[in-house]
Amino acid sequence: MRALIITTAIGALALSGCQSMDNGSGGVREYDKTAIGAGIGALAGYGLSRANANKASQNNRAAAIGAILGAGAGLYLDNKEKKLRDQMQGTGVDVSRNPDGSVNLVMPGSITFDTNKSNIKPNFYNTLNKVAQTLAEDNKSVILVTGYTDSSGNDTINIPLSQARAQSVASYLSAQGVPSNRINAQGHGAANPIADNTTAQGKELNRRVEISIYEKQ
Repeated sequence: MRALIITTAIGALALSGCQSMDNGSGGVREYDKTAIGAGIGALAGYGLSRANANKASQNNRAAAIGAILGAGAGLYLDNKEKKLRDQMQGTGVDVSRNPDGSVNLVMPGSITFDTNKSNIKPNFYNTLNKVAQTLAEDNKSVILVTGYTDSSGNDTINIPLSQARAQSVASYLSAQGVPSNRINAQGHGAANPIADNTTAQGKELNRRVEISIYEKQ
């Protein structure tokens, strides 16, 4: 399934810096993510670590957001998942749950971005509007938006492009009413492929943006 994943995280967010640059497109499925909570203070969230040890970029991601994301679970996320599934019917966006319990939205680059561009396609605004509506209706979640590319090119191009795409989605959600301090945007280039990069179809699946949704603890 081609898609851009939306997973929502929560806590006192220390948002990462954003870069703006064009270059990529794609689609996706989900990949394994494991989060473990750890109390770190009155306003701190929970630590997130991701369990694919042979992917160095996952360790970098965990280090960057470890103090702000919580392991989502329970009725709250069950309700979010159901609502998002209903809203995303027929849009090309896949809704599922990650191993850590967070809600996972996978959005294909083929419907979100033109090739080598990081500006959102206008025909995808309506879909993102629905997502933003669900995320903005309460203050109990935070969002992690992650961009990925296929293996074409190199990190010099792919990482800024994936970051720019993630930030485009994060900025749009914020403009639609989701507080920016609940959103973290990151780009990881060609890391964490979910399909075979030696085929055109696989590359299309690997080009993606993910949004992860966690419940505030």
